[in-house]
Amino acid sequence: MNKPYSSIAELLKIRSQINPQAIAIRDVHNRFLTYHQLDNCRQYVAKTLNLLGINHNDRVAIVLPNGIEMAVAFLTVATQAICAPLNPTYQESEFDFYLTDLKAKAIIVKQDSDSPALNVAKKRGITILELYPSESSCLFTLTNREKKLFSTSESNFSTSEDIALILHTSGTTSRPKIVPLSHHNLCTSADNISKSLALKEQDTCLNIMPLFHIHGLIGVLLSSLASGGTVICTPGFDSEKILYWLETLQPTWYSAVPTMHQAILGKLETKPNFQSSLRFMRSSSAALPSQVMIGLEQALKAPVIEAYGMTEASHQMTSNPLPPGKRKPGSVGLPAGPEIAIMDEEGNLLSQGNTGEVVIRGVNVTQGYENNPEANEKAFTKDWFRTGDQGYLDEDGYLFLKGRLKEIINRGGEKISPLEVDTVLMEIPGIAQAVTFAIPHPTLGEDVAAAVVLKNNVELSTIAIREFLLQNLANFKVPSQIAIVAEIPKGATGKIQRIGLAQKLETQLQQPVILPHNEIEQKIAAIFSEVLGKENISTLDNFFALGGDSLTGTQVIARLNNLFELDLVNTLIFHKPTIAELAPTIQSLIEDAENNHIAELVATLENMSPEEIEQ
Repeated sequence: MNKPYSSIAELLKIRSQINPQAIAIRDVHNRFLTYHQLDNCRQYVAKTLNLLGINHNDRVAIVLPNGIEMAVAFLTVATQAICAPLNPTYQESEFDFYLTDLKAKAIIVKQDSDSPALNVAKKRGITILELYPSESSCLFTLTNREKKLFSTSESNFSTSEDIALILHTSGTTSRPKIVPLSHHNLCTSADNISKSLALKEQDTCLNIMPLFHIHGLIGVLLSSLASGGTVICTPGFDSEKILYWLETLQPTWYSAVPTMHQAILGKLETKPNFQSSLRFMRSSSAALPSQVMIGLEQALKAPVIEAYGMTEASHQMTSNPLPPGKRKPGSVGLPAGPEIAIMDEEGNLLSQGNTGEVVIRGVNVTQGYENNPEANEKAFTKDWFRTGDQGYLDEDGYLFLKGRLKEIINRGGEKISPLEVDTVLMEIPGIAQAVTFAIPHPTLGEDVAAAVVLKNNVELSTIAIREFLLQNLANFKVPSQIAIVAEIPKGATGKIQRIGLAQKLETQLQQPVILPHNEIEQKIAAIFSEVLGKENISTLDNFFALGGDSLTGTQVIARLNNLFELDLVNTLIFHKPTIAELAPTIQSLIEDAENNHIAELVATLENMSPEEIEQ
């Protein structure tokens, strides 16, 4: 391809003309769409939205789980309207904020969905579109729940400068910013990624990234389609199934965040002779530990390509080259699309080797945040976009990152605004002050912690605080450690300084050491130790504070289910992250199971004759 496609509609149309019977998208169950079928689906969805009165400037939120339907919904909705994918695990209060802030005209959910987004849509008068599985070439149909049609005019597809995608990005203010990205932005970025990875029609990518993030949407999905390759859409990352997928589905590459790579490496250590078809692995969204990179390359016999991206750049900004190009340890690579420079606080560009703020400019970069002149004034200097990251360029033009200038918490690639968490904490009646901040984490890079000051004569446990947060925030935003303190440390001017709080409150964040004292606690502790590689775990130690994450958490739950023959849900580890909290729950479930078994046995005996019992 000599130049990027001008729009997603053009991309799908031309790829269909080039190789109509090639498989564009498939899932792990071998449901698939060819490029011809995907282009037909594009036309069907656009016509359906048009009949419902939804056009180029209307926002359509998508609340769907990862999978082929989510991928196709994004691609096709964006050709007719402005697509706004949302994390399906959000709580109702979060959906209320995002849907209202987006001014969504419609929301797409699965048939019979019980998402809390539906309550918000009804309250806000947002049209609800239900996605029904279908045997048609589109794999689904879209139906307006109220069965109303508003327009029968001819559909015109979005053009290059029309907005295709809007995403929220967290910052240091309590209000997340809206990032509008045009078709030109997205298609240019997809082309940049495709070229930097030398993607071909023969390539197949295994997508394990969420499709409500720029990484999965552009770094995987659109870049693959721009090259004419195939995308395999999984239900999401699953450490128990990833090696099976790699072995049976035979992808040539995948892209992931470091925590996923680390989980894959852990699984590979149990299969030293594992064979894969991978041409390379890609890492982005957070820094990848060098030990993980080396281990993956040795185990899978393919290079790891580390890249640097952000939402405002339609994902990719730099990338390490494929072999035989040079990959430098600790570097996020060479410019791979936009121009890259280093700027000081006054807006002067710095020479190679000098540390300052990383700035970018190029066709793939957003034109600015929506309805936020103050943020735009801070973000753009002399047509350069300030990333908020600190780094330097070496003599060969490779970018090295030194850290972030902003207070945003980067939890394994998930960007979290600390003020957003503060706001929810302050909704708890007994809390007088709250501050959320980053703490170091061995696999996620950073985790979330909070310090709170209680009102006079109020007694409130950290367990109760976390439970409230879990009901009002997505799991990944909830602090794994909460310190109840008499006073929050402040700077010389009286302002709370988030940076450095982890060190200042280290003692308060620590829990007393209470070793497991009964059989169930000892068995849970053994599983924690096995998964985390740690000994002498206290019953009060938070699993996530010990170095756990959502991926290793699912391993813990799976092992607990196998050991105790239970059916615990994966989210239990977020609600009860300590042995002291897990043990009573497991004990109660075991007792319930035993009582049910006894009751069933008694009922059986009552219905048997003396002769049958004797036999």
